[in-house]
Amino acid sequence: MSRREQLGQILRFGLVGAVNTGTFYLLYLLLHPWMPYFAAYTLAFLLSMVGSFFMNTYFTYRTRPTWKKFLLFPLTNVTNYVVQSVGLYALVTWAGLGTRIAPLVAAVVAIPFTYLISRKILVPGTARDEEAEAQPVPAGPAGATGATGATGSADRAGEGGQGGHGGQSGHGGQGGPSRV
Repeated sequence: MSRREQLGQILRFGLVGAVNTGTFYLLYLLLHPWMPYFAAYTLAFLLSMVGSFFMNTYFTYRTRPTWKKFLLFPLTNVTNYVVQSVGLYALVTWAGLGTRIAPLVAAVVAIPFTYLISRKILVPGTARDEEAEAQPVPAGPAGATGATGATGSADRAGEGGQGGHGGQSGHGGQGGPSRV
């Protein structure tokens, strides 16, 4: 990836992050009067995570959403959730920041962590994938594949630099739907 492409991706991620943070914060403010601040924070976080998945797959990384990515995407948010939760607790409990502004500050601090992890999961061709492709598939009976056979590359089929928008019927070539 060229520097220009990487810069564009970082800028798109920042824009998605801003929209997602605004969505999260609005949800938090709407929920906060009805439940304790930490419950409102958690529910708003989970709801905005779904929107974040779709914005990042389509807009930031320009890849297609798949069930596999959707199911792995919460892993990108585990670090984000931990960083934000610790930040929220520290800001409210130790720094005395108000419960209405502390989640916003904690969310901004977590953005760089989320970028690195989401890119690793949502962008094809990560180091792990490249290593798996470099490994030869063991020979077996005719028509058989090894443990990393057809499914290892099926997740990336048609993703290389393509927007992933047109011509998708909603079913992947292997093992079920390609869209969430």
